[in-house]
Amino acid sequence: MNKRVWIFQFKKEVEQKGADKASWYVGWYDLAGRRHSESCGPGARGKNQAEKRLRRLQGELDLGVHQPQCKKTWEGFRAEYAAKILSLKAVGSVPIIKASLDHFERIIKPGRLEMLTTQVIDDFIAQRRKGRGKKPESLVSPATINKDLRHIKAALRKAHEWGYISTVPRIHMVREPVKLPRYVTPEHFAVIYGKGCALAEKPAKCDPHYTAPDWWRALIVTAYMTGLRINEILSVQKQDLDLEKGQLITRWDDNKGQRDEIVPLHPVVMEHLRKIIGDRKLVFSWGHDERELWQEFGRIQREAGIHLPCSGKHRHTDACFVYGFHDFRRAFATANAARLKPAVLQKLMRHQSFQTTLGYINLTSHLDEAVKSMPVPDVLKEKSLPPELPEEKKTEGDQPAV
Repeated sequence: MNKRVWIFQFKKEVEQKGADKASWYVGWYDLAGRRHSESCGPGARGKNQAEKRLRRLQGELDLGVHQPQCKKTWEGFRAEYAAKILSLKAVGSVPIIKASLDHFERIIKPGRLEMLTTQVIDDFIAQRRKGRGKKPESLVSPATINKDLRHIKAALRKAHEWGYISTVPRIHMVREPVKLPRYVTPEHFAVIYGKGCALAEKPAKCDPHYTAPDWWRALIVTAYMTGLRINEILSVQKQDLDLEKGQLITRWDDNKGQRDEIVPLHPVVMEHLRKIIGDRKLVFSWGHDERELWQEFGRIQREAGIHLPCSGKHRHTDACFVYGFHDFRRAFATANAARLKPAVLQKLMRHQSFQTTLGYINLTSHLDEAVKSMPVPDVLKEKSLPPELPEEKKTEGDQPAV
């Protein structure tokens, strides 16, 4: 393999500008045999820089550690990444990944991939922190920033695998505040099921044999007792529901795991599903704009008297004080965390990583039990007992009977 390194000036450039003004270049063949060249500037200073670069390149080639710089642009890489990687992702994940990469592109305006360093990533984090959040008068949350960073890191890892960058820049995740998870309590579930669902007006075009309240009761019971995500529930087809065996199938292109999975159903869930099985393709046919689903869910909660506290530092909206659909999934995890083995809960939650399952488990009940069973020192036990009367102050009535 030819590892020759040399310095030179272009003949045409010397004829046009003269030897003193023409740039000096260093040329070399990399470890794969590809030819490269790099400009070092004109004059004696440029020649000196070219000779220094030559010595460094020769050392890297002799040691076998040379990594040539790639001229691949961010724009070209994104197009290739979309065609080869994003096209294979779940349909629901693609817009989320694109949004994260769009934020990075809008803030950093990257050129060549080799310019993306840890400092550039830190600049992105600093600017992203100042962005506007979803809530009025709020900033982007640390969780949203970390979501963007995960997608950026995944893209840069692929760029490294393809040989476009020598190393993946180190990415420091933003520290997220630890908050108590919000989940639908049994008391509030009873209110939503009984009073709230009775007030439902949509879906307005139901099958003749069931009503909008029937549809909503079946929806929240399925969400509460299976832990399915709302998009998974709405995507269930009639042909994938088997009420005799007590199971349904969530398809790979409708869930985050990208695999077909069988979900066991409780008899109570099956009882509610039987009431809404119609002639349509989907079990939960909505028939309205997707945003109206959340609006209707919020309305029936408010009219049923649900009003949750919100400690967020932003201008509050109606959505701050009611449950979201994902709170049913958290309720499923919380209700089953104490009575099921972690591996079983992970299977029911359909998580690829056990760490994700741990994030859903509410440890409050375990902490309460730990406090109750905490050993009490003897000196504190003595203080908790009623004081005895001193011997000299005991009266005749206090003497034991003979």
